[in-house]
Amino acid sequence: MLNKKFFTELKTEYSKKESERRQIISASNAVLHDAKRVIFSLHRGDNKKALESLSDIETRLKKLQKNFGYERLEEEGAYGAGVEEYVEAKMFYLVIAKKPLGKVAGIKISAASYLGGLSDLCGELVRQAVNLAAAGKIKEARANKQIISDIIAEFVEFDFTGYLRTKYDQANSHFRKMEQIDYELNLRK
Repeated sequence: MLNKKFFTELKTEYSKKESERRQIISASNAVLHDAKRVIFSLHRGDNKKALESLSDIETRLKKLQKNFGYERLEEEGAYGAGVEEYVEAKMFYLVIAKKPLGKVAGIKISAASYLGGLSDLCGELVRQAVNLAAAGKIKEARANKQIISDIIAEFVEFDFTGYLRTKYDQANSHFRKMEQIDYELNLRK
């Protein structure tokens, strides 16, 4: 014997959650895609466009948090991936604007998203350093080595496991690439 009311309630709850899931994934994928565009804009030197896009992303993240609640959003992997990409883009913008890397105001962001985004930032800084060095801007390229070194020095204090351990290892790899770039620049003096 089944309690039909119980199954009706389960179906309603499940349907609501699935609808939310689809909405969150769609919005998060758009955030991720747009954050990637911000990074490419910054590499091309279009800082104004990047700042406008960052502002738009921030508005969308705030709206998502208002509509679904932070805890609900954190249940979806796509949301975490989108926020992590946003953090990477925001921190890259802050480096270019010569502002300190720190907490983003007005948006609740998990420590994991910050740490993943900062790890990925190291790769963008290496890429930027290569382009700067190719353009003859050696001093600016070397400044990126120091930023990566500072990030890694902070990361050493963490006991990363799982996904974040992989991110940390990638950041270390980027630092080694930056050291190699610096070495090669010294040879060419």
